[in-house]
Amino acid sequence: MTAPVEYAVAVDAYLGQAPLSDASRRVYRISLAGWAWPLVGRPIPAGGRRRGAPPPVVPLALLDDPDTAGRLAGALADRAARTGARTVNRELSALRGAIGWWQDLGWIRTDPAAALRHRPPNELAAPLSAAQVDALLRLPASLREQAFWRLLSDSGAPAAALLALDADRLDLDARMVCRAGLAWGEATGQLLRWLLAGRTWGPVFVTGRRAAGRPSRTAADVCHLTGQARLSYRRAAEIFAAATRPLDPAGRGWTLHQLSAVNRGDLPR
Repeated sequence: MTAPVEYAVAVDAYLGQAPLSDASRRVYRISLAGWAWPLVGRPIPAGGRRRGAPPPVVPLALLDDPDTAGRLAGALADRAARTGARTVNRELSALRGAIGWWQDLGWIRTDPAAALRHRPPNELAAPLSAAQVDALLRLPASLREQAFWRLLSDSGAPAAALLALDADRLDLDARMVCRAGLAWGEATGQLLRWLLAGRTWGPVFVTGRRAAGRPSRTAADVCHLTGQARLSYRRAAEIFAAATRPLDPAGRGWTLHQLSAVNRGDLPR
């Protein structure tokens, strides 16, 4: 195969032959596209600005540039500060897989990711303090975000587990998830009642738009009443990071894990 000139074309070639499911191929494409910005020395757009932002045009030969390894290392450190270890490791694995394949074909000579290391699962940012949570809950936000953030803080459950909840699993009177042992405070319970507005089945947290044109969605991930799809972890994390960026002295925004790790004893049960 003739070596392509552009990084994006090389990505297409790699994904075209990789033994991946359609869903995994989509995730890999997003991860590999994200590396285009640091390859040319530009920061990856943060939060919602990354969605739909066209990656810069990158010559594939730039991967052999001696300075590329340093740019990738800086980008990896920045991503690790913004998101969880699982996401960072997935994005690094996608890049390493593609680089190895391109090297085997002779399209590039060096591996600029050779010195990069996966992050340990426990390498996570510190939990938010009570003062930080209080500041968060005073932010102007939609009813969905207010309910989700409070539920995350109250229950301490992983964000992905809460996003997977269906309305029929909630006991709103007892303020708990049936058979799961997850509970929440009175204020959170009121927000959940307003959010569900009588819905007794389907995803608790849904997107703002209907799921039309998304055949990959399963029936369980779409509210049959409104046609709205279940809110994804990625989108929830982007919204949270963007909303909390003004509160973060580092200007990066906080992570959902930092909120779920909060241990607050002052919430009424």
